Amino acid sequence: MPQAYWIAHVHVTNAEAYGKYAALAGPAIAAHGGTFLARGGRYVQLEGTPRERNVVAVFPSLERAVECYHSPAYSAARAHAAGACERDLMVVEAAE
Repeated sequence: MPQAYWIAHVHVTNAEAYGKYAALAGPAIAAHGGTFLARGGRYVQLEGTPRERNVVAVFPSLERAVECYHSPAYSAARAHAAGACERDLMVVEAAE
């Protein structure tokens, strides 16, 4: 089963609330086998709409990443992100 990448492009509108989200999201992602590959580092926008925070996490499978998103722990984290950011979030299966 191929790994999967959780990719988020984020514009933070409320740093305090988003900080609470990030503090809870990390452990929830780790509990589902996720590991961060990039988390808010430098980037170069080549096309599309820039967002200042970009996150990439790798999961053992697409299913595990989606389970994480719907888990009670990540849902609790997501409650802090609501209204605190504008983001695009997707899970992409790795090429075999």
